[in-house]
Amino acid sequence: MRIMGLLLLVMMCLPSVVRGDAFISLCFHDVRADVGRGDDLSMSTDRFVALLSWLRQHHYQPVSIDDLLQARQGHKPLPDKAVLLTFDDGYGGFYSQVFPLLKAYGYPAVLAVVGSWLDAAPGETVDYGGTAVPREKFLSWPQLRELADSGLVEIASHSYNGHRGVPANPQGNLQPALTARAYGVGTQRYEDDAAYLQRVSEDLEANARLLEQKLGRRPRVMVWPFGKYSQPAVDAARQAGMVVDLGLGDGPGDTRHLSGVNRLLVEGSLNLPAQTWRMQNLLVNGPQRVVQVDLDYVYDPDPRQTERNLGILVERIKAMQISSVYLQAFADPDGDGIADALYFPNRFLPVRADLFNRVAWQLKTRAGVSVHAWLPVLGFATSRQDLLVQAWQPDQQIVAHDPKEYKRLSPFLPEVQAMVQGIYADLARHADFDGLLFHDDALLSEFEDAHPAAMAWRRAQGLSHEPSVLWDNDDEVQRWARLKTEFLIDFTHELADAVRVYRPEIKTARNLYARAAFDPAGEMRFSQNLELFVRHYDYTALMAMPYLEGAAQAEPWLRDLVTTVRNVPDGLKKTVFELQSVDWRGEKTLVPTEVVVRHMRLLQGLGAVNFGYYPDDFLTDHPAAIPMHPAISLNTEPFGE
Repeated sequence: MRIMGLLLLVMMCLPSVVRGDAFISLCFHDVRADVGRGDDLSMSTDRFVALLSWLRQHHYQPVSIDDLLQARQGHKPLPDKAVLLTFDDGYGGFYSQVFPLLKAYGYPAVLAVVGSWLDAAPGETVDYGGTAVPREKFLSWPQLRELADSGLVEIASHSYNGHRGVPANPQGNLQPALTARAYGVGTQRYEDDAAYLQRVSEDLEANARLLEQKLGRRPRVMVWPFGKYSQPAVDAARQAGMVVDLGLGDGPGDTRHLSGVNRLLVEGSLNLPAQTWRMQNLLVNGPQRVVQVDLDYVYDPDPRQTERNLGILVERIKAMQISSVYLQAFADPDGDGIADALYFPNRFLPVRADLFNRVAWQLKTRAGVSVHAWLPVLGFATSRQDLLVQAWQPDQQIVAHDPKEYKRLSPFLPEVQAMVQGIYADLARHADFDGLLFHDDALLSEFEDAHPAAMAWRRAQGLSHEPSVLWDNDDEVQRWARLKTEFLIDFTHELADAVRVYRPEIKTARNLYARAAFDPAGEMRFSQNLELFVRHYDYTALMAMPYLEGAAQAEPWLRDLVTTVRNVPDGLKKTVFELQSVDWRGEKTLVPTEVVVRHMRLLQGLGAVNFGYYPDDFLTDHPAAIPMHPAISLNTEPFGE
């Protein structure tokens, strides 16, 4: 009894541990009475009052940064329906319109300010996204002091001079200053890691120091301009004393992870029902409509022709009104699926042209789509035979390369792993994109990999190293296939992690052969598995290509494929069906546009609303854009989730 009493006393003295609590975060900009057309980021005072009233009526409870930190430390759980109200840029309307309402409702908020704008003298203008804006549009220092002293408003850093673009490629695209590697037009060189980190660190420290001088306290919160950040930038923010940092993006926040916190961007042009629907459906993903694009079609030795080709592509994608482009980041002019060169600066392969970042940025900003960088996993050109996947032959002889498969690097070699991770990291350093598409070269057949490094790994997993076992023992064959499947999945996760150092919010997709989904022996053939892919990636890009697979009839084959995917948990939700617009059998022929459209309609009717096609020949308008639009455009999508 005495021991039990002591245990109870110890438990009572321990701080209560609270698991990470979810909350939602809203990102506002200017609030004022006179919001006109085209000013989507500003909200009228009337609509702001209506939204605050709705929050109260529906029992949402605004929380402060202190509340988040208390919950993270396990001292006090967040209330139900916790919401963080945040305001970017430091507009004067915050003081005149928002602050009185916060006091009336008793709601806390976070206000992020840009030091260089506040430092501007009265009568001067500041550069706001390329537009000269009067300094008077923003808060004064006396107003900020009153806000900071109120106990309701947390003054956060929005950078000193980072709310701008810097030249980020040879073509002169301006991209977010705190994530882009600045390209010097005079030097024709990019910043290296040290120069980038120094620039970002000096900016964040300058704003923290300015706010401390003017307001008497350093900021605890960093709000990333444009919602863009990198792990080096987060490290610099922590060094400057900011323990919380906020990004953008749909999805809830979690007190266990107060870095890059998702914030729903409030569009003032939306009415109250539309705003509140978005708040209540943060995890609902819209249908994915995808076009997979060969950058080899854009590239031309003449840069002027490259720009003309790019213009055609961007206008075509914009007119289609789709969600995403899977954009080739490697050069494969001979069409063998192997990256002979890359379209971005890197330390490992030749650069055919520094083009990927330019095309991705134009597609994102002008066509309004997300861009997935499409890269091989193993298929990179090399002259070193000792790095290649090897295969057993039926006579138990090892060949350096199976001629029926891609020529691939062995993923079991640490040297290969470091090289491929370095390629992905170099892409992320030098380009702004939203996701990765892992190419269909990420496969190992039933007789691969026979490389000594693979065999050593196989033995470490407790499998026989006798070559005859590869085809004589069904249990070991199946276990070897599953182990290779899991190894390749883990490797792609490592590649994604290398990218997330610089692009933390990327999504992942991976190509899957239809035979790997259909055939019970498909995993042994490819080391690919539909159920595991659905579980491990944001999307599985399923190659729904009946002619490639030799189907006698395309439409029954597609029906069976959809049924197969539907039988996997979350299968339809997380699978993008990639149709083919070219028949590569024998003489290469075009699949008629009306056939592609019919296949899209069939998929929609079966409930498979995530789909797209490959390839897109934008230079010859195949598939034809006008008849394609009603089938692929999200603007005419009748199906939703």
